[in-house]
Amino acid sequence: MRPEMLNPLFVEAGALEGVGPKSRKPLEKLGLERVKDIAYHLPERFVLRHAVDNLDQASVGEQIVVALTPTEHRASAGRGPFRVLAADALGNICALTYFGKASYSARKLLPVGETRWVAGRLDQYGQMLQIVHPEHIEVESAKLAGKLNEPVYRLAEGLTQPMVARLVAQAMARLPELAEWIEPGLIERQKWPAWRAALALSHRDEHAAARDRLAYDELLANSLALMLVKESNRQRRGQALRGDGALRGRLELPFGLTGAQRRSIGEIEGDMGQASPMLRLLQGDVGSGKTVVALESMLIAVEAGAQAALLAPTELLARQHYETLRQLAAPAGVTLALLTGRDKGRAREGILMGLADGSIQIVVGTHAIFQEAVSYRNLGLVVIDEQHRFGVSQRLMLTQKGKVTPHCLAMTATPIPRTLTLAQYGEMEVSRLDEMPPGRQAIDTRVVAIERLPEVVSGIERHLATGQQAYWVCPLVRDSENEGDDLAAAEARYAALKARFGEEVVLVHGQLRPEQKDAAMERFASGHAKLLVATTVIEVGVDVPAATLMVVEQAERFGLAQLHQLRGRVGRGSEKSTCLLLRGSELSETAKQRLALMRETQDGFRIAEEDLKLRGGGELLGTRQSGETAFRIAGLEQIQRLLPLAHDDARLLIERDGGLASPRGEAARLLLYLFERDWGVQLLRGG
Repeated sequence: MRPEMLNPLFVEAGALEGVGPKSRKPLEKLGLERVKDIAYHLPERFVLRHAVDNLDQASVGEQIVVALTPTEHRASAGRGPFRVLAADALGNICALTYFGKASYSARKLLPVGETRWVAGRLDQYGQMLQIVHPEHIEVESAKLAGKLNEPVYRLAEGLTQPMVARLVAQAMARLPELAEWIEPGLIERQKWPAWRAALALSHRDEHAAARDRLAYDELLANSLALMLVKESNRQRRGQALRGDGALRGRLELPFGLTGAQRRSIGEIEGDMGQASPMLRLLQGDVGSGKTVVALESMLIAVEAGAQAALLAPTELLARQHYETLRQLAAPAGVTLALLTGRDKGRAREGILMGLADGSIQIVVGTHAIFQEAVSYRNLGLVVIDEQHRFGVSQRLMLTQKGKVTPHCLAMTATPIPRTLTLAQYGEMEVSRLDEMPPGRQAIDTRVVAIERLPEVVSGIERHLATGQQAYWVCPLVRDSENEGDDLAAAEARYAALKARFGEEVVLVHGQLRPEQKDAAMERFASGHAKLLVATTVIEVGVDVPAATLMVVEQAERFGLAQLHQLRGRVGRGSEKSTCLLLRGSELSETAKQRLALMRETQDGFRIAEEDLKLRGGGELLGTRQSGETAFRIAGLEQIQRLLPLAHDDARLLIERDGGLASPRGEAARLLLYLFERDWGVQLLRGG
């Protein structure tokens, strides 16, 4: 239960003055649902203004505060701007320019002949100086004194900077005094302010020490929570599973195992042989053979008399895994089943009975395999695929289905930079598949200008004529998703390609009903359809060896890791494969670097490191599906600099203080709640 002293922080934002039904929705869109959220909604930047006596003291492009006296209101014909001509103390004229409805309030705010203090950016319009939509207009200069260094907050439609600033002030006034959770010597060495002072300073100006302190708080909370998971896992009763190799010896794999696969299987086998439940992450690049490692791991459990379950984030991926595992495991003679939310009636009842009596040895499915009605005779191993789709608290829930805690193997096809592995998976041991199986061919990757679209479509026609298949990926489902943007929409592209190629084209995107997606994928996987138009819903788990061409439209709009995953949908058979990255006519420097790197390398771990440099840690860690690993305050540079410190501090607290029993440890409990790591609190021994 949350400590009472934190209750003022968890009051809903609607309790603050000025929050009504209209403003609540945009606040929720920003994740500002409670007082705590608003207090931690730190400025993105600050506007630094200079107070000048006259316009001669200012430069074009500079943010200024100056006294001006309106001399003329000048309305334009039609929809043109409304201008207020105003003079400074020396008679220099500046146009205060307004567009749209703002012109109505400008007449009242700037009456002719009455001096006003104006804040805004000084620009040039022809031969005249101008300030477009002044940010502040006041009768007295004293009222603008606090605007010389003004915070700029991230907004959503319906909010304004003054509104957010007022809410922040109210939130700050409600902050309680909390005991210090950082070691005093560290605070002194780093010259960090106390918690409340750090928040206040961070809203006031670019205070590096205050921001660092808050970033450290967040990293410490994350490290503590992950270590508590690890510590709690050690204390749980598991079962040692030691296979005899009989089932694994019957497998007829298409390729010999790589050194990385053998090493990872050995690490997993060693963990599963211990009574303490395994908690291991298997990182593997696209096509590195994670499925085979998962199968070998599940067969260890079955050889030892236990059952295994593989969890996939989507029904499409679950079905793909089931078919692959069924074929690979056939020589071993094990019994597999597929269970998803769509399974009903007798078929579902049969699977539930088989899991309960142990006749089903391996089950593959979506979250349906962990519903309350599903019971296992002896669940010994849980394999979680596409781990980044699930949060830590979900992982904990999944491992509570066994009579004793089952071993857990999490897998991800998204290579994670070493820098961030500790931050995201600090509670897990890590195995890496950094070799590719023999027979995997390099994919010919080319960057093509969108102006050559007709040539690309003609190339698709020649490609399909040979009997091979292709993907065409678009960023959006339909144009209305981002009105006014030039992003390619899957439905429009599908219509155009279907007009040319007829029934050979199918469409898959996230807004289709599951049965529609399955039907389209079945047509494509069986070869009845030759061209699959899709959004990034096919980014992982789609395995069609006959598909040897991937076209990604508006490729500059995707992150490197995503492009790498999409490219990994081809090159899965014996035929040479190609990936065409269609780019727009205007590219940023970052986009150019991304596309150049995609041509240069197919090493997913190197791509992940470069993606980290180009995008920053927030996007890579911040999949909101997990809801627990995104860092709200700590930036990439702070993660790299402060995370090792926070990790060591967390380890000392847990090892030295026996589950946060010391006064500083008690304060650290509050920290876990503050940063939404309250699932960590539940794992405290005696907590």
